[in-house]
Amino acid sequence: MDEIASEYDVVVLGTGLTECVLSGVLSVKGKKVLHIDRNDHYGGEAASVNIEALFKKYGKNTGDEPWKKYGRINDWNIDLVPKLLMSNGELTNILVSTDVTRYLEFKQIAGSFVQQGAGSRATVAKVPSDAGEALRSPLMGLFEKRRARNFLEWVGSFNGNDPATHKGLDLSSCTMKEVYDKFGLEATTRDFVGHSMALYQTDEYINQAGMAQDAIQRIRLYVNSMARYGKSPYIYPLYGLGELPQGFARLSAIYGGTYMLNTDVDEIQFDDAGKACGIKATMKERGEEGPGMKFETKAGKILADPSYFPGKVQVVGHLIKAICILTHPIPNTDNSDSLQLIIPQSQVGRKHDIYIAMVSSAHNVCPKGYYIAIVSTIAEGDSNHHLELQPGFERLGSIQEKFMGSPTPLYAPLESGVNDNIFISKSYDATSHFETTTDDIRDIYRRAEGHELVVEGLREGQTLAQE
Repeated sequence: MDEIASEYDVVVLGTGLTECVLSGVLSVKGKKVLHIDRNDHYGGEAASVNIEALFKKYGKNTGDEPWKKYGRINDWNIDLVPKLLMSNGELTNILVSTDVTRYLEFKQIAGSFVQQGAGSRATVAKVPSDAGEALRSPLMGLFEKRRARNFLEWVGSFNGNDPATHKGLDLSSCTMKEVYDKFGLEATTRDFVGHSMALYQTDEYINQAGMAQDAIQRIRLYVNSMARYGKSPYIYPLYGLGELPQGFARLSAIYGGTYMLNTDVDEIQFDDAGKACGIKATMKERGEEGPGMKFETKAGKILADPSYFPGKVQVVGHLIKAICILTHPIPNTDNSDSLQLIIPQSQVGRKHDIYIAMVSSAHNVCPKGYYIAIVSTIAEGDSNHHLELQPGFERLGSIQEKFMGSPTPLYAPLESGVNDNIFISKSYDATSHFETTTDDIRDIYRRAEGHELVVEGLREGQTLAQE
């Protein structure tokens, strides 16, 4: 353990991905960072666990060690949150700009799919990524394919600063409905464009004035990310998402950050103005009993996950998810060894989309012959949550093992943190991508530092992922 200083610019509590990214970025930018976690491992809610730990976490460890039938436990690295990285997305840009990529290897995700219809009439098809794929897509009829092609060609040539590319629309005030109407797109096309390309979680964006330009930029991000690797817009770290927070932890340490696991925060100290100015904590050596080592240090500001400040957060929803082990690819997805599949809310009579993220032995997260699929959504009822995920289970085919607990509360901070110097992150949502997480990272950085986080992305022709 590094020596504990008497004062830090930032104290970070929790080693979830959001906190580790911020710790790494702030360290690179010259801040003196102390990073603490009450657990003895990195990752928090975004950790990856082995098969034995998964059985025990979900209370399925009755009998004679049931995980043994799945081979060596350390061949499994199972994510607790279902997330993929957009290859041109903000998290990838942060990875590149901070050079965390030196610690990680990535592999592209094989497919991006969307469902139309429900039950026995449901169809699954690849999400078209450009005008050419739109013409070949089974999601649309002949005339609709042409309209979709024209729409995607326009998105590709769109320039926010050039009104000549705006099709006569005032994109500062118009709705996305007006844009869809301009191209005559049908409801089903609007569905997969809005949910599988723009990655909105509900349909609320369609009628919101001034949202059109945001939607167009989201679609452009999807298309540009798709163009980088061809099969899908997503990449994924070998050995699981748990590698991401550890990569940023290494980065912070290189730039002088101090990390302390297995450490409890006993007290937050405040100055006369009511601003957090320090902490008292106790570090316990792993496997040792006793009072542990107590210390206190000054802090310029505190960043934390919601679990450290339960009185400063509110519940904004409940996440329901099921981690499923399969022995086959998901049917009707071209035998893909990995994928994202989105079931838009309107297709199954819901208010929130259902997400499926699947990875396999190709990503060093399980033995050969196995696949890990996580089905997730936002709870809309008080009971029978397995029924809310049923449309996702129907897509998986035969399920070898299913791990599903009670709904998990989703937390958001009650205040910005400017008044008390405590800046709290949001919980990880149901989406199977990191775009909402990086939105939160940027928002916390802006609130804490008073300016935007500026990062550089991949250069033209630069790649991170293996095929």
